[in-house]
Amino acid sequence: MSSANSTRAQYTAEVFIDGRFERPGSDWLPVLDKAAGEALGRYGNASAEQVDRAVTTARRAQPAWADTDANTRCEVLRAFAAELERRREELIALIIRETGGTAEKAEEELGQSVNQLLNSATQLTENAGAILPPYKQGKISLSFAVPLGVIGLIVPWNYPMSLAMRALAPGLAYGNAVVLKPAELTPIAGGQVLAEAASAAGVPEGVFAVLPGDGPTTGSALYHHPGLDLIHFTGSFEVGSAITEYAGRAGKAVVTELGGDNAFVVLDDADVDQAASCALWSSLWYQGQTCISAGRHIVHRSVADAYTEAVVERVRKLRVGDPLRDSVDLGPVITARQLARFHEGLVEPSIAAGAKVAVGGTHDGLFYQPTVLTDVTAEMPIFREETFGPVIPITVVDSRADALDLANRHRTLMNSVFTGDPLRGIEFAQRIASNEVHINDGYARHGGEGQLASFTRRQWIGVQTSPTSYPAWAQGD
Repeated sequence: MSSANSTRAQYTAEVFIDGRFERPGSDWLPVLDKAAGEALGRYGNASAEQVDRAVTTARRAQPAWADTDANTRCEVLRAFAAELERRREELIALIIRETGGTAEKAEEELGQSVNQLLNSATQLTENAGAILPPYKQGKISLSFAVPLGVIGLIVPWNYPMSLAMRALAPGLAYGNAVVLKPAELTPIAGGQVLAEAASAAGVPEGVFAVLPGDGPTTGSALYHHPGLDLIHFTGSFEVGSAITEYAGRAGKAVVTELGGDNAFVVLDDADVDQAASCALWSSLWYQGQTCISAGRHIVHRSVADAYTEAVVERVRKLRVGDPLRDSVDLGPVITARQLARFHEGLVEPSIAAGAKVAVGGTHDGLFYQPTVLTDVTAEMPIFREETFGPVIPITVVDSRADALDLANRHRTLMNSVFTGDPLRGIEFAQRIASNEVHINDGYARHGGEGQLASFTRRQWIGVQTSPTSYPAWAQGD
């Protein structure tokens, strides 16, 4: 996967403004190898002055980038993707170390990032607007997609590269400038590497900036900056709510993707083995540390015993350890604080309230054994709150109506329902209050044509191509 030299490499996540790297405004802080607990690099908090300079520079550089022809922008994005591919071996090892994910997760993340760049490069040459029906004789009506301007992008630590690229690639493709603040836990894969690759690919100076730092120091200064045309945030509901409230007062466009306590529903006619396999993937992938992880398993009583047995049997076989140095299925939880949040704050109080540990429930440092809890009720913390850890809580219900009621109890992003009848699944899915529901599966899709609407605005232009008459009073008669 990686050479000894690359796994020991020390990185520095610097501030990147106007095509140049510079020291942050604060002292250096360590970036940890999450499994080994040792420093793999360093970063610092970009200052308010650096944030202001990054946004000001982006505003100055953006118009020329927007005027650059689509084919040239396409070539730059493809070169960006090629730079990431060129460093594949190194970046796979880096993502494993910095996020604590497995090699499979790292390969997925890098692959998503490269594909997002290539897809955005293709899309920008396919659609620049539309020809609309004329509203009067001799008129041509055109609708153009024009860039928003400067995008302030704040991304989390769980998929630092691909979640940044989800906005960065289409944002750049459609002629915007982007100012990125990566998460302080993952500023290298989520920031430094992207700045290096963008610079090597020929992204013009000032069009892309990277501001490593924490939320209160750097993040707050960025999303409060008056020079942004769009604030794009992925992260916690609490921070996202504060950003949305500010954007509303300031009249700023905002896009957020926040956490959700997602439901995984198993109806009485479900294929139990299929559901159990998907349950592990949906709840335990990357130690359950994603916003689309299944956090509440709502299971019909008639299949509950068989489902629980199938899930527990699979969980017992999982290997937990250092994903860079060992052959494992799960790596470490990202930080001790995160582990305490779900173990001490959710799992232990739920056990005290009557939940039973079918397997797991222990940890060695940050290495948390995947856990199955049974006898979970809707009043327990593990049911009410987003887990963000490797835990499968199982709640038993007596009817489809009860399952639907519990599925809709809490805010969600993505839900799943398992049933032997797809049409029955569709009927159930239509009643779930969520934008994304999967039947007999669990998967999230990003990208596509919706990116055009997210990172551009519509400008209407009417062209009169033949003489037209106006009222006499307008002609001076």
